[in-house]
Amino acid sequence: MTAARTAYESLEPFHVLAYFNPGMGDALKDTGVDPSSFYLGARGAPLGDCAPEVVISTFYNFAPATVTAGWATARSAGLQKIADRRFAMLDASLRDILGDLADNPEITELADGFGRLASDLPLGGRALAAAWSTSTPPNGNDLLRLWNNVAILREWRGDNHISVLVGHGLDGIDACTFHESTLLDPTIRRRAMGRRLTQLTRGWSDTDWEASVDRLVARGIAERTDDGHRLTADGAALYDDIEAATDALGENVWSAPGADDLVARMRPYVKAVIDAGVLPGTKKKA
Repeated sequence: MTAARTAYESLEPFHVLAYFNPGMGDALKDTGVDPSSFYLGARGAPLGDCAPEVVISTFYNFAPATVTAGWATARSAGLQKIADRRFAMLDASLRDILGDLADNPEITELADGFGRLASDLPLGGRALAAAWSTSTPPNGNDLLRLWNNVAILREWRGDNHISVLVGHGLDGIDACTFHESTLLDPTIRRRAMGRRLTQLTRGWSDTDWEASVDRLVARGIAERTDDGHRLTADGAALYDDIEAATDALGENVWSAPGADDLVARMRPYVKAVIDAGVLPGTKKKA
């Protein structure tokens, strides 16, 4: 496994606590927005009060109509208000999950270390990561500073992934249906949500979905099955190429001196999040 892939697999659960959080219900009540608008507002807040087309471009695999409506609601509620509430929600959840680990002096060291990695990122062509590089969590909160620096690195990888998808002719909805295809090799690890949740969170209709699958089939990279669709051998090869190309774009960052040590030192904190059982596909451990 490459250094970039190891970092992605290791750090992702820590990051997505922002989106699968036990405090989400209270956060929605406090901000007066729906889940989609909160997600768009919290993740897109660093972009500023911009036109929805900017968010559509940088979020990529979301239906434009869903982004336009949700972004308008988030802007009306206040992007900074949503971002601040997201930080407060994260702080409460992380402290509850980590317990004494939340005040470990190592948190400051990790925040500094990931901050150094983030500050050295090449940001040309990475619009969302560039915006996130300006994100400022509450002063003096090293736990949130750690999360924020990991988020910058995560969004940078996402920008790289989008560029690879564009290069391979997969637009937003096609990227969704391609990723959610059944794989020929069931041993391959991936974070798939399934058709229902993908459509629910990304806003694509059944008509959009079926038309996209038709395009994949016409390209010879997918085939229909009784219960959906799966990748062909050519599709599986394309899947591997896309993942490898995405990892390759981040390899210099994650193979830099000390980066592997930072990832290794994060594992107890990530494990605590996984063991809390709040993320999809996880169960609480005693």
